[in-house]
Amino acid sequence: MRKLEVIVMTEGEARIAEAGGADRLELVRDLDSGGLTPEIEMVRAVTAAVSIPVRVMLRENGSMAVANAAEFKALQTKALQMRELPVDGFVMGWITTAGAVDMASLATVLTCTGKHNVTFHRAFEHLADPFEGLRVLKQFSQIDKILTNGGAGSWVDRKLRLRAWSKAAAPEIGILVGGGLSEDEIADLMGDSNFPEVHVGRAARIPQENDGTLDAAKIALLKKTA
Repeated sequence: MRKLEVIVMTEGEARIAEAGGADRLELVRDLDSGGLTPEIEMVRAVTAAVSIPVRVMLRENGSMAVANAAEFKALQTKALQMRELPVDGFVMGWITTAGAVDMASLATVLTCTGKHNVTFHRAFEHLADPFEGLRVLKQFSQIDKILTNGGAGSWVDRKLRLRAWSKAAAPEIGILVGGGLSEDEIADLMGDSNFPEVHVGRAARIPQENDGTLDAAKIALLKKTA
C-alpha cells in the first residue's frame, strides 16, 4: 500500500488530512511561495493535534538558495527550536548558482536538526547533474527522502526519470513523488509498486488551488487508490 503525504498549513488542515487517511504531513506556510518555514507556534499546535508523523519545512524564501547571512542564521535558529518538538523530521534543500547541492548550507543546518530525518525537497529538480547530486546527498545519513515530480517533460519522460533516480538513490534514500501532479498521474503512481510514497498538495484541495479548502473526502479517495 502506498503511503500518502499531504501538505498542510494549519492545525485544522492537519486534522482534516489525518481524518482523510494521510500517512504523513508536510507542514508549511505560504504555499504561493512553494512552502516556507511555519511559525513555531503552528508546529506545536499541529504536532499536538495529530498522531501521524509531521515533517516541517525549513525554507525562508521562494528560491532554491539561501539568500544571505541573516537568513542562514534564521534557518539554524528555527531548526534548533523545532528539533525539540515531536516532529518526524524536516524538509529542506539548497543549491548553488552552478546547480550543485549547496553542501555547506545543508551540512550546517543538518547539525541543528538533531537526529531527525530529512526530506531534500524539489531543489533537486534544479540540479545540473541529478546523479551527482544523489552521490552527494548520500553522504548525509539524515537524508532519507527526496521530493520530486521528475522534472520537466511529459509524464512518460518524468516517470522514466523517476525510476532511474529511485534506482540510483536506493537503498539510502527513497524518492517521494510529488509536486503539481495531476489526478491521473497520482492514480498512476498509486498503482505502481516502484513508488511507495506519494506527496500531494493542491490535488487534495477544492478547488485545486493553493487557497483551496483541504478536503478529507478527496484525501480518502486518493488514499483508496493505493
